[in-house]
Amino acid sequence: MEIMTPFLDETIKNLRAGDNILLSGFLYTGRDAAHKRLLELAENGKKPPFDYGGQAIYYTGPCPAPPGRVIGSAGPTTSGRMDSFSPRLIKEGLRVMVGKGARGEAVTNAIKEHQGLYLAALGGAGALLSLCITESEVIAFADLGTEAIYRLTVLKMPLIVAIDSEGRSIYK
Repeated sequence: MEIMTPFLDETIKNLRAGDNILLSGFLYTGRDAAHKRLLELAENGKKPPFDYGGQAIYYTGPCPAPPGRVIGSAGPTTSGRMDSFSPRLIKEGLRVMVGKGARGEAVTNAIKEHQGLYLAALGGAGALLSLCITESEVIAFADLGTEAIYRLTVLKMPLIVAIDSEGRSIYK
């Protein structure tokens, strides 16, 4: 099933753990260092560099683009590394996250409470996943290099609903 960003509430509510989707639209990237800065912005009452409404953050630090390509390898980072940041960012309005691996109980509870999703990307397939990325632009924290926040335009990126809006998980 093909899903377009921004995610609509109805779409989020209708997806179930284990569903396979092809995601098209925008994804925003962010790993540990970017999450720390996003949390600092929230704690200081400042706006994030992109509107979280209906958008997804992809836990990746893309490699530099080789000649003739939009981006280099862009595989998922282990999501548990963002677990200490995620509940607050979910509370701030982030609804959808993309990464790999199981999430902690606090993240699952926040996803359930705020009606979000956690989508899993295939680990070890960064070069393949990068073929789904048609545009890439750094939008915040450029000083972080590959850990900056990028806005990616994706076309039919294959993902699995790992935790749905009711807290059901493929990992349990």
